[in-house]
Amino acid sequence: MQREKKIVEIDCLEVIRELSNYLENDLSAQLREQIVEHLRHCAHCTAIHDGLNNVVRLLANEKAVELPAGLSERLFQRVAQQAR
Repeated sequence: MQREKKIVEIDCLEVIRELSNYLENDLSAQLREQIVEHLRHCAHCTAIHDGLNNVVRLLANEKAVELPAGLSERLFQRVAQQAR
């Protein structure tokens, strides 16, 4: 008899705290699975993930326009405020 693997749920605050590590693939397999499962069901966290992912891709693009000083810091502060 095979035991079904259960993924422990995590809350939005923990997901948002770990999104940068998630995008950098710097998480344990278990935490990554928890975040993937959470994102399947949470539109709010999915929107934050997608927005952060877009920012990362824009910053990595050499053709992207130079961003104003302090923008990334303000962005992360804003995300942290919304997570509260």
